[in-house]
Amino acid sequence: MTGIERQHLAALLARADVAALFSVLNRDGEEARIVGGAVRNALIGEPVADVDIATTCLPQVTMRRARAAGFKVIPTGIDHGTVTVVIDGAPLEVTTLRRDVETDGRHAVVAFGRDFREDALRRDFTINALGLDAVGALHDYADGLADLSARRVRFIGAASERIAEDYLRILRFFRFHARYGVGEPDRVALAACIAGRAGLEGLSRERVWAELRKLLVAPRAVETLQAMAGAGLLMPVIGGVPRLSRFTAIADGPGEGVYPAFRLAALAVAVSEDALRLRERLRLSNAEFERIADIAAALEALSGKRALPEVAGLRRLAVRIGADAVAGALVLLGTTETSADIHALIVELTRTPPFLPTGKDVLALGVSAGPKVGQALDMAREAWIEAGCPAGREAQMALLARVIDTEVPP
Repeated sequence: MTGIERQHLAALLARADVAALFSVLNRDGEEARIVGGAVRNALIGEPVADVDIATTCLPQVTMRRARAAGFKVIPTGIDHGTVTVVIDGAPLEVTTLRRDVETDGRHAVVAFGRDFREDALRRDFTINALGLDAVGALHDYADGLADLSARRVRFIGAASERIAEDYLRILRFFRFHARYGVGEPDRVALAACIAGRAGLEGLSRERVWAELRKLLVAPRAVETLQAMAGAGLLMPVIGGVPRLSRFTAIADGPGEGVYPAFRLAALAVAVSEDALRLRERLRLSNAEFERIADIAAALEALSGKRALPEVAGLRRLAVRIGADAVAGALVLLGTTETSADIHALIVELTRTPPFLPTGKDVLALGVSAGPKVGQALDMAREAWIEAGCPAGREAQMALLARVIDTEVPP
């Protein structure tokens, strides 16, 4: 290790919550170590979001000691030996050392153990098998430090065996490569992923989307998705032909380009049927589906045009499906040659003030309750768009009154 790496690990150990938890777990013949992502990220100087602790303590012992110290304890995964200990508002996940008894490609039956090496080697990738003990010693049972230095993602042991234990590891491999890897994906791992791709069909759709969501916004998402597509592994995940050139065009863009739902739309959506397919295939949340469905509707309305649409037309579309969705569709339809013009259109669209009149205003102007109220609002909104979308209630009410006087039948 370098001096900088040692400093980063020392800073992790010096965290007040970590030190407090170690003080209650590391006694009476028991030991605890920081494992996995926290060690990996600390070594490369990246933020540590979650701290996972592996311990020889059985779950009941962990809970008893933590509560005796005044910490909050949540039995988040007690059947698999995992409890969450909350110290000064910071959650730390503590898991008893384990060994696999049985696996079926989705779930594992485990037994508790006391062997840190055995526990480490049941993990997926070498860079996730690193451990840090209370005195600052780094434990590396799978050459993970060398792989981390080389920015290389490799399975521990036989890649095909690790994948057969949980087929989600195929997607995790690509997600970790997009996040931590450089260059081409490891050839042995890639071949094992291709050989095991049929196992993807048996996975929970929520788990698949959870991995894909993180992959889509990873630093090297473009190159990784291209590798997945070349290996025949992307279509089985999204259920359709990927639009890699469009994804590539927006992947480095600012603004909403960093959001998973928008990136999924860029990769996999052209028409409304695509949004419906993705909702079922990935179990999208209602908010994610609505966002993608609105973009799909805007794409359908705007695709195939020989010239860029006028602002008035965009505003009409925005009234129906939302300005954000129209702006997103414009970004996806843009090219290098049209990017400046599209940016100008989006700016104009986002500057559109709100249309303020309501049904109560229509009634106050003498229109009887019923269908005519909605008709009056629709006609007034159209007149407002044609007039350039003037701001302010006074100007908009004047338009509404004029429409009622001249166009709404008595």
